[in-house]
Amino acid sequence: MPERFATITSRTLVLPQANIDTDQIIPARFLTTTSREGLGAAAFYDWRYDADGGALDGAALNTLDPTEHRVLVAGDNFACGSSREHAPWALLDYGFRAVISTSIADIFSSNALKNGLLPVVVDDATHQRLLADPGGRVTIDLERCELSVGNEPPVAFTVEPFARRCLLEGVDTMGWLIERLPAIEAFETRTA
Repeated sequence: MPERFATITSRTLVLPQANIDTDQIIPARFLTTTSREGLGAAAFYDWRYDADGGALDGAALNTLDPTEHRVLVAGDNFACGSSREHAPWALLDYGFRAVISTSIADIFSSNALKNGLLPVVVDDATHQRLLADPGGRVTIDLERCELSVGNEPPVAFTVEPFARRCLLEGVDTMGWLIERLPAIEAFETRTA
């Protein structure tokens, strides 16, 4: 069951590279499980560790505090490539709750929303401001669908309505249906 998402304020981690694909987010050799837990250790593994498993010097992902950096700001065309659901699982397990970019792959966005990770697509000007301020604070208000950066006016973003509702309620699609089971059973009884 995803964690309820209403409003978060967080520092950002900036990865400005364009075309970060899902194999970079979590290399294929880590797709040996159907469990979501523990995949954060493999998030961006080849960007964080050398061939012997030693931490790479200067790897931004090895220096951040996942409890402080819950928002990833990525370059254009984030999460392109294969449709692996492990990619949002790895980002969530690492501590991220939202990804911001100018474009995010549709399949990744769908997988992310179903698992509690919010993809936020912003305009170029907003994106450039975020890229220029690594570690800056942002507030994402899902109720209002607004992103706030500093004292600037909030920037509106869109989220598919049912996915937004599930995130606000902290349920996935199955959880949403299970919560309505009594109403579904009552309807079936009336119409039988």
